[in-house]
Amino acid sequence: MKKDFEHENPSNWKWGTFYFNRNDSRLIVPKRIKLLGWTFNFAHPISYIFIGLIFAFVFYRIYQA
Repeated sequence: MKKDFEHENPSNWKWGTFYFNRNDSRLIVPKRIKLLGWTFNFAHPISYIFIGLIFAFVFYRIYQA
């Protein structure tokens, strides 16, 4: 059941932090150091929608009257 998406391949990690792999269909993937949690696959278009929604919510809460 475990698929090899080349998760550990350094060329799939931009600046060592951002996971970007077009061949990986997962939206959320474990970080390189698994104890640090999860991150988005920034090659997946929906990840940018989620990031935008998170920022919109934070700005709404900060600038709420």
